[in-house]
Amino acid sequence: MRVILPPQHPLSAGLTSDSRLVRAYRGERSDTTPVWFMRQAGRSLPEYRDLRVGTRMLDACLDPAMAAEITLQPVRRHRVDAGIFFSDIVVPLKLVGVDVEIQPGRGPVFGTGYADAAAIAELTAIDPASLDEKAAPITEAVERTIAELNTTAPAGRETGATALIGFAGAPFTLAAYLVEGGPSKDHLAARTLMHADPGAWRDLMHWTAELTGRFLRTQVLAGASAAQLFDSWAGGLSLADYEQHVAPASARALSFVHDLAYETTDASGEAITRNVPVIHFGVGTGELLGAMRGVGADAVGVDYRVPLDVAASRVGDGVPLQGNLDPALLAAPWPVLDAAVRDVLRRGRVAPGHVFNLGHGVPPETDPTVLTRVVELVHEAGA
Repeated sequence: MRVILPPQHPLSAGLTSDSRLVRAYRGERSDTTPVWFMRQAGRSLPEYRDLRVGTRMLDACLDPAMAAEITLQPVRRHRVDAGIFFSDIVVPLKLVGVDVEIQPGRGPVFGTGYADAAAIAELTAIDPASLDEKAAPITEAVERTIAELNTTAPAGRETGATALIGFAGAPFTLAAYLVEGGPSKDHLAARTLMHADPGAWRDLMHWTAELTGRFLRTQVLAGASAAQLFDSWAGGLSLADYEQHVAPASARALSFVHDLAYETTDASGEAITRNVPVIHFGVGTGELLGAMRGVGADAVGVDYRVPLDVAASRVGDGVPLQGNLDPALLAAPWPVLDAAVRDVLRRGRVAPGHVFNLGHGVPPETDPTVLTRVVELVHEAGA
């Protein structure tokens, strides 16, 4: 059963339903290609670094005023077509009481690993639905962000609002961190567990799917106009392992957004109901693109390893794409970068809709003025 978003939601109110971003995700072209950057609110902005002084990452994520401000900083500076909600994939774990901190230079580190059935049983005894009662900081942060975005016209447009994209980590990435107890180069413990104890693995994936799905749903209900599921580590899997041991959980996570819809009108003025667009992105997942679309994604994010025209043939006809400039090129001479941006745009035209992005996150040493210049180039290049 569909859940219709309230009239004040940016999609229902018509503020973002015909924005460049939302139109691209539903496979339509507008005046130009929309653009935003993964990790755009990150370490490349001096205003971000100044704001974060003395504040730990997870504390920043759970401070509504700070999270909203960090989300908004790159929108103001770069004039991108969307904000991506500032958060971290382990925030929902932190909210339900899992012992986790983000160590600078290392990443998420857990008080214990969950590498066997007993430990997983203890973890999964935590009710994922308890997140709904503890997500007030997330709801407030999204609402604060939306309040400003609703008064900010997108680049090149006189009316409308800049869309906010909700963000959550995919079940496999969360599970990989939990089993390892922290970051890993090869996720060997997680890959071993899925074969050595399939029952415990299914329990863990079912739990992480519901938890991260609820986290994503919270953001959309609070005002996000699209939702992205981010799988950092799925590229370490074979296609067979992904399809059997991971894809069902990713589909379950996305199911928490699939029933959310908004009422609008089509070009002829007829009333229609549309679902909130869902994007699925993974790192190093060139061999998994078709399967990633198959879990229920409306659009597929492509990392920098696979050209967009090749990716289009892998995901199937009629699928909007997002990506996929190599982040390393942001430090290249401008003529090289200019040519690379135009090549991505050219290849992206094979898809019905294209959202320009990087093929992964913004490197921390990136000159912010270069990002602004890339946004201007994408917008000037047209659709």
